[in-house]
Amino acid sequence: MPIFNLVKKLLKQECSARQPRIYPRPEHTISRSQISPNALKVLYRLKSAGFRACLVGGCVRDLLLGREPKDFDVATDAHPNQIRELFRNCRLIGRRFRLAHVHFRSEIIEVATFRSAVTSREGGDWLKQEETGRVLRDNVYGTIEEDAWRRDFSVNALYYDIADFSVVDYVGGMEDLRNGLLRLIGDPGQRFREDPVRMLRAVRFKTKLGFRLDHQCEAQLPHLASLLTDVPPARLYDEVLKLFLSGNAVQTFENLRHYNLFAPLFPSTDIALSQEHEGFPLVFLVKALENTDLRIQENKAVTPYFLYAALLWEPVRLAAERIQAEGQAPVIAMQEAVSEVLSAQIKHVAIPRRVTLPMREVWTLQPRFEHRLGRRPFRLLAHPRFRAAYDFLLIRSESGEADPDLAQWWTRLQQANGEERRKMTTGQKRRRRRRSRRRTTGKQDPASS
Repeated sequence: MPIFNLVKKLLKQECSARQPRIYPRPEHTISRSQISPNALKVLYRLKSAGFRACLVGGCVRDLLLGREPKDFDVATDAHPNQIRELFRNCRLIGRRFRLAHVHFRSEIIEVATFRSAVTSREGGDWLKQEETGRVLRDNVYGTIEEDAWRRDFSVNALYYDIADFSVVDYVGGMEDLRNGLLRLIGDPGQRFREDPVRMLRAVRFKTKLGFRLDHQCEAQLPHLASLLTDVPPARLYDEVLKLFLSGNAVQTFENLRHYNLFAPLFPSTDIALSQEHEGFPLVFLVKALENTDLRIQENKAVTPYFLYAALLWEPVRLAAERIQAEGQAPVIAMQEAVSEVLSAQIKHVAIPRRVTLPMREVWTLQPRFEHRLGRRPFRLLAHPRFRAAYDFLLIRSESGEADPDLAQWWTRLQQANGEERRKMTTGQKRRRRRRSRRRTTGKQDPASS
């Protein structure tokens, strides 16, 4: 594409013209004691083999901000096959971006080769791009300078060089970091077209870091949000988890809706929220996301299936109501609604079967909470997914969508002893048996004569 080629040529010229700003060890706060020992092993082995090796991306950004990185990524001028020769515990992955994963027992260090700022014609089969500008494959290797200008945000384009422990900055990332600014490298419209997922990353970093978006970047988001429909649904599954399981789910949700980015991910939910009745759907979802944030803050486990069940509950509930109005029983109506909503959703965000199965259980157990007599409550208590379904019921109750008395009844049932449970599930007190009168042996009672 002519526009793409022009942008790449300009990037190439800018890369060669601009000199990096080098921050020596005394001028930054990164210490090797903060870096994963496994990442240091990878860096030092690459350096010993004669290659340039740097930490790059979010780990450098977080270390400079005083945060603890979740993982450590390495960039090098060694090609993937050369990396594999150095590490027996290395696996090459990816077609779109060829990467090396160096496996340790409890950690994977991702190693990427410096990318080049080449044109689509120069890249040949190694660089593939759609007419919209989206990059499908990018395995043309270059220098650290070109690699820096190919990255998305300036604060993610800082390199920690293991050779002299300096921080290398080609794009003004250190200044943006100090100013709390999230700025795309290059033209925002073109960069978003190359990879629309960058729009989701912009929202995620804005929320996670508390930074403000550069106004040129921010202005493009609502207009280009529809590009997300061109992203493979399987790729968006992990992106959604990153968005909502970072501890800022509520604010992330609000930002996604503000920039029109929520609808391409969950169109049926977005439609349901726009038609909300008395505010219950929105209140429910916000409370579910608040619960997710709270669990993360308390270092408790958060399951993807519960998150996705909350995000899709309103369209499931509305579909179940419609099917039930057509004459189906509540449980059957819920099962049909679940299948209908999931079939439509996987065209936008592909949710794997290991997640959809427990989602189905959480949803289809909701009508069963209405049955409080006989053996049904005890069978529900014994269900493997009871606790998650019960927590789901509590959020429905708190949002006003479910009867609070119903949620309280199930809370009391779990706390009750055997006799109390029997009374709660029979709906009445147990009658005392009348003793039968003892028969006499035929001798008349003297008092009666």
